[in-house]
Amino acid sequence: MSVLRKGQLAAWTAVGSLLLTGCEFNGWYDVPLPGGAASDGHAYHVTVEFRDVLDLVPQSAVKVNDVTVGTVEKVELDGWQARVRLRIADSVKLPGNAVADLRQTSMLGEKYVALSAPAGTAPVGRLRDGDRIPLSRSGRNPEVEEVLSALSALLGGGGVAQLKTITVELNKALSGREDRVRSLLKQLDTFLGGLDDQRAEIVRALKGVDRLAKRLKNEKKTIALAVDTMPPALKALADQRKDLTKMLTALSALGKTGTRVVNASHDDTVANLKKLQPILQELNKAGDDLPNSLEILTTYPFPRNATDAIKGDYVNLKITADLDLAGLYGNITGKPGKGGKSPAPGTPRLPGLPTPTPLPSVPSLPGTPSVPPVPSAPAVPSTPSDGSTLLCPPVCTAAYGTGGGSRRLPPGIDLGLAELMLKGILP
Repeated sequence: MSVLRKGQLAAWTAVGSLLLTGCEFNGWYDVPLPGGAASDGHAYHVTVEFRDVLDLVPQSAVKVNDVTVGTVEKVELDGWQARVRLRIADSVKLPGNAVADLRQTSMLGEKYVALSAPAGTAPVGRLRDGDRIPLSRSGRNPEVEEVLSALSALLGGGGVAQLKTITVELNKALSGREDRVRSLLKQLDTFLGGLDDQRAEIVRALKGVDRLAKRLKNEKKTIALAVDTMPPALKALADQRKDLTKMLTALSALGKTGTRVVNASHDDTVANLKKLQPILQELNKAGDDLPNSLEILTTYPFPRNATDAIKGDYVNLKITADLDLAGLYGNITGKPGKGGKSPAPGTPRLPGLPTPTPLPSVPSLPGTPSVPPVPSAPAVPSTPSDGSTLLCPPVCTAAYGTGGGSRRLPPGIDLGLAELMLKGILP
């Protein structure tokens, strides 16, 4: 077999093997190249979203710190965005918030995807298989064509041509004012330095304004209702303007009068408060005794904790009242009477009853012979004025008045009680 036939056989064998695998064939980009950065068995996949991938193609390099660590597997369109699938070696450890940039090896070199940790932000987590890097963490460098285009616009569009005019006008404006401009620049530098020092406070104030704006947005309906209600309220105030003015004027006059009254009664008020001070001191000494004693009045004759021992809303109370006047009088005067008891030692003695004024006698009718008066019995001696108590002697007779007649009193009876008997109050 010739060498040509052997080469044809090898080629047809390769094509047949590709067809027999049954895999989808998307061109030579799907053919694995020898010496790749990472094989499927030792790599993880990450998807990156780009707004523009320029001329990035599959099998392009994926680099970290200018070291190739993987390849681009697929580039596809997802709406108005590009989605790039990367294959990265397992040995590469990247944070979960890594960023992706589309860069170029040289001015006319090929494109590649550069992965790196976020600048100015602490790394968070770890980038794993199936993760996605969104548009907020992806970007690209400007193309050479874009730089040259911007430079041509600057040079050909008249930007450089006006530099001379701008320089001449600035020289005219600043001529003779160099010191003032220099001072202005120093003040501006101080001002900007102060703003930089207060950056945290400014940011906090802006965040507070943002929170206030959100709160106002949430209360938009309430604010609208308040704004709609304010015109009628202002109209009502305007209609009552005269009355309000009159009220304020009267209130001012009342204040002046009150000031004058306070000034006039200042000394008396101070004196009254000084006189009230001993009373308040005594009340303070009483402490809890006064409120406790007043509290008993609400539950008299039961103690305040009686409700804890009694079930229900009422109690049976039986009271026996001894209304024997002789006994009561004996208890009051301190002398044992009929059914009375001697009071306890130290009980104050009540003053005796006053002697009643005798009534004038009725004059006799004219022409009628006067009847000789019946000799009256000796009157009961009156109670001494010093408040002491007199007792009736063993032989004691009390007269009933001008009508005649007398009554013999029991010996040893109190004279005050005898007067009550003569007046018919006691039998």
